[in-house]
Amino acid sequence: MGLWSFWSFPLLVLASAQLFQIKFEAEAEISSMGANDRIYRLEATPLDAHVTRKSKEEKGTKVLGAFRGEEEAADADPKLDKNSEQVGKKSPSGLKDEPPRSVEAQHNYHSPDRTHGKAPGDQRARPGAGSMEEDALYAATKRAKRSAPPAWTENVDRGVSGDAQSRERLVEAVQGGSNPRAEYRRAGDEDRGSNPRQSEPYLDTSTFALTGDSAHNQAMVHWSGHNSSVILILTKLFDFNLGAVTESSLWRSSDYGSTYTKLADKVGRTLLSYLYVCPTNKQKIMILSDPEVESAVLISSDEGASFEKHPISFHVLSLLFHPSQENWILAYSHDSKLYSSMDFGRKWQLVHDNVMPGRFYWAVIGLDRESDVVHIETRIAKGRAQYVKCRAQRCTEGNRQYLFPGHVDTNSLVVQDEYVFTQVTKSGRASYFVSYMRESFKQMKLPKYCLPKDMHIISTDEKQVFAAVQEWNQNNTYSLYISDSPGVYFTLSLENLRTSRGPAGNLLVDFYKVEGINGMYLANKLVNGQVKSFLTYNKGQTWALLPAPAADVAGNNLNCILPFCSLHLHLEMWENPYTSGPITSKKTVPGIFVARGNTGTELSSANAGMFITSDAGNSWRQIFDEEHNVWFLDNGGAMLAVLHSTAPIRHLWISLDEGKKWDRHSFSLAPLYVDGVLMEPESDNHIITFFGHFSHRSEWQLIKIDYKGLFSRRCMDGDYQTWHLHNKGEQCVMGEKQIYMKRRPGNRCMLAQDYSRIYSSEPCLCTAYDFECDYGWERQADGKCHPAFWFNPSSVAKSCSTNQSFLNSTGYRKVLSNNCKEGSRRVFSPRRQACRPRPPRGLRLSTSQGELHATVGSNVTFMIYLDDGESPRTSIQLDFGDGIKITYSNLSRTDDGIQHIYRATGIYRVAAFAENSQGSDSSMLFLHITSPVERVYLSAPIVAIQGKEANLTVVVWPSHSRTLTFFWWFDNSSEPIITLEGSVSHTFQRAGKNKVTVQVASGGAIVQDSRDITVKEFFRSLLLSFSPALDEHNPDIPEWREDVGRVVRTALSQVSGVPEEQLLVFLYPGLPTTAELFILPDENGHGEHKKDSEEALETISDIFVTALNQGLIQFELKADIRIIVYMTQQTLAPLVDSNSIHSGSAMLMLLTVVFVGLLAFFIYKFKRKIPWIHVQTEDSHEKEPEVISTVGPNDIMSKVKHSEFSSPKELMEKELEARSRGGFGRNMERIVTREFPNCTNV
Repeated sequence: MGLWSFWSFPLLVLASAQLFQIKFEAEAEISSMGANDRIYRLEATPLDAHVTRKSKEEKGTKVLGAFRGEEEAADADPKLDKNSEQVGKKSPSGLKDEPPRSVEAQHNYHSPDRTHGKAPGDQRARPGAGSMEEDALYAATKRAKRSAPPAWTENVDRGVSGDAQSRERLVEAVQGGSNPRAEYRRAGDEDRGSNPRQSEPYLDTSTFALTGDSAHNQAMVHWSGHNSSVILILTKLFDFNLGAVTESSLWRSSDYGSTYTKLADKVGRTLLSYLYVCPTNKQKIMILSDPEVESAVLISSDEGASFEKHPISFHVLSLLFHPSQENWILAYSHDSKLYSSMDFGRKWQLVHDNVMPGRFYWAVIGLDRESDVVHIETRIAKGRAQYVKCRAQRCTEGNRQYLFPGHVDTNSLVVQDEYVFTQVTKSGRASYFVSYMRESFKQMKLPKYCLPKDMHIISTDEKQVFAAVQEWNQNNTYSLYISDSPGVYFTLSLENLRTSRGPAGNLLVDFYKVEGINGMYLANKLVNGQVKSFLTYNKGQTWALLPAPAADVAGNNLNCILPFCSLHLHLEMWENPYTSGPITSKKTVPGIFVARGNTGTELSSANAGMFITSDAGNSWRQIFDEEHNVWFLDNGGAMLAVLHSTAPIRHLWISLDEGKKWDRHSFSLAPLYVDGVLMEPESDNHIITFFGHFSHRSEWQLIKIDYKGLFSRRCMDGDYQTWHLHNKGEQCVMGEKQIYMKRRPGNRCMLAQDYSRIYSSEPCLCTAYDFECDYGWERQADGKCHPAFWFNPSSVAKSCSTNQSFLNSTGYRKVLSNNCKEGSRRVFSPRRQACRPRPPRGLRLSTSQGELHATVGSNVTFMIYLDDGESPRTSIQLDFGDGIKITYSNLSRTDDGIQHIYRATGIYRVAAFAENSQGSDSSMLFLHITSPVERVYLSAPIVAIQGKEANLTVVVWPSHSRTLTFFWWFDNSSEPIITLEGSVSHTFQRAGKNKVTVQVASGGAIVQDSRDITVKEFFRSLLLSFSPALDEHNPDIPEWREDVGRVVRTALSQVSGVPEEQLLVFLYPGLPTTAELFILPDENGHGEHKKDSEEALETISDIFVTALNQGLIQFELKADIRIIVYMTQQTLAPLVDSNSIHSGSAMLMLLTVVFVGLLAFFIYKFKRKIPWIHVQTEDSHEKEPEVISTVGPNDIMSKVKHSEFSSPKELMEKELEARSRGGFGRNMERIVTREFPNCTNV
């Protein structure tokens, strides 16, 4: 999760968790629920900050910049060439992977055409300056010429020309647009004692250079803990060409940054990559080595004073520390594995593999029973994942809990505070689920016709969910929805929120929570194509435009009148904690916040200035006319501003009176390219650290600033005043009148950390706007909540029983954390009503995952819902459709679902029936139970007759019943024939090769098989059998059958001399091994008459019959196994058998046995009446064994003895001679001219 902006050189920041507690920010990256974007959590606590300085070489010169425009960077330093490469462009981060919860940012400040370097009130651009002295002199002289007397100018000139020391004071007071006054003072103690202005505020500064690291372009800076004096800095040289770190140094300061020591002896030659700090014990430090060199962790328990090194066996991509146990850590590896350590990284144990990046969470204290529980999202398939809960050190399969029933979308699990969110997408529509207080998941309910395309969780503060929802008719905007406490029922708060996408595709929402004021939020909304800023005081019940200041920073009247003109603020969040971002508020400073913005009709980036409010947004003042970073100091008692620029700077601004007056202070003798500002706002040490570079060749410079000199004493009771919170004069805000206490503006006293900000609080009587509209209700123009057109307010809870009562909604639900009190009438609260007998209505039946299919043997969970009815007295009967029924006495017994296992495939009619004394209702669904299709076999003819129907059958393993869909593709057809049965008849019209493909669809799986079918006008075929030895070596797979068929075809061709192109041999599946020989017409005989071709086929067929009966067709299967091919029977017309059990040859053999049996019976009964049979029978005893032809009894054909078989060559010559005499062909004519109705089934 990365939100990026860009400085002139990139910054990658890993700051301490206490530095910036980002609990709720504008443009919070909350990323996805949807097919691309899912529900994401807010990054609540950044652990470290990592800064990257990238140098760009242009003609041998490094170009660096910070905090100012590029043009002025060249002006301020003559070494910089204005024509050099612009450094405001996007550049690589320099890191392959970011640490967990780290802040990853690059600063995107002003474009080169912006004007920079102007002081408050100055509307002109300054010219270039050649040195620091000229810079200071020009700035002072310019303002003197505009508004200061000549004496002031001379004083400044003398001051800047004097001797400068490491600490200086240059103070300039600016009161709005009035005449400035400046005085240069030296910082020596002798001057302080004698100077009459010694009580004026001042800063003490000191500078330290990290010698030897000038080439390092990345730094990770960490201030170790509350009120600690230790600062750690890890600098690295990242080679952008190699994409790797080549050098690193670790520095440590123990005196708040006055001096630093290089810890080369502590870490050795180890190349360091990342620095982590335990959020619950800042004294514990973990540093990762570069995994390209070695995989190891360096551990310190004394704020980096000493380290111990431990090797690890995996490459760490990110770490997640336990929220309360300082030694417990989760580590995510490069191969998607999650590891845990219970001794701060000394030993690691695998938790789970296939874990989604960033989708693992420690237990939330007070919610999860065991503190070592881990919530994990694991990938199980593309786009599908599981929510797994287990113990960190005991996450074996038997100890894992799967709390969500079924699969979830990948990158959708979010565990945040009391809530667990996930999403499931089915049929292109996403459903969102929430678990509150670790209870069972419930579907999140948005208004009926919201129809969300995408949802992002913005916040879960105060036990309430804020969500950005993209509705069906929105494209570039989202709507803000607010939930009840369980996070189930949502109501609309604000439409058309402005959104954008970050560089990584993450969603950015313009929405900001104002710290310190309960219920106060800012949002940018798209109105008629214009982006406008809105403010709410009552947690989103009403929104209003922001009033613009009366005048700009120079005192010019703006004439900006609501509603035509207003103030608009930039609310985007910067994840770099070394900058304040465009908007700043603080819990310890209620009512005061500063933001970058503009006045006019819409939000714009042009002419943006800085604006401040001291009364919670009721009125505003402009304080700068260009962008600054602003921080609160001294627990909010003072404010620090630094120009947001890419050029070097040397001044900062301090205000002690809520931004009414700003004093300019110098923090450096030479202008500094500022990479960032580090401070610990909640500490009492009053230390700020600026870090950056003086030039493109200088070392890292760390400037320590002690601002304690701004204050003269601790604040006393008389230094405070009260302030009444109000909303345009209305003092009741969030149901109470609140009076805050704050320091009197201008008092130079230090605030105590624990002083009470709220002076008094008094509840108010409730109004309609102290309530939000309940689910199904909408606020109309009159301010009241009315039922939506789709909602029936008369429906009551289904658990309501006769003689009982229930609380019926009036259309309102109280805003959470609102403290108003209702009067005696209680107009808005739910009203108690008596339950009345009601028949069951709206009975709905579904599976737990909403799917209408399941696999055989799996557990199917059915869910029963009743929209209306007396559920405690309503019985439920569920018929599973397989002969099993179950009955429940009331609906409450079915809350967890009803499970059932189906043992056979099929389509089952599942019916639910609800009944009570008032009536009944029913619901049903049709459930497809399937099993995975392992393989399919297309049984089709090898040869088919042109123009005649051929039957095709597909055999499926395992067998299915009515749950498959068959897609038949014939040759080059563009659309298939779709059937629900596994057989089809088809007529082939084109002679030649025709390809047939069948696809079998079962659930989401598709399996297919194909066949090439030869289509001819006529052909002959013979059934073949083999030596029994072949069966012993038959693996019954298609490849083996093809190879044996090819060998048999070659043997037939060699014996007969018939070309192989005229022969096809197909082996049937199963045992015993059988085959069919197809004899095709000669394609080369173009001029030959059809009758001649048919006669030729008959001749060839007789040759094969003779050769097969003589055992001449043989082949060698193995060295000692020889297989003889025999003729089983000559077929007149190949048959098609659609029965998957019997092969074609087996059926023909069966028919032959039946026919022979009938013939024997007929002869036995009538042999005396049939002379020719009698004679033939007698002759059979006198002659040698003969082969009987398959022709009928009326067909005359000579019989051939085995002893009379000639050689193949002689046989061919005799048959050709017989054909020339015409005798042989006459005997076969009746056979070849018959119509072949079909061809043998394959």
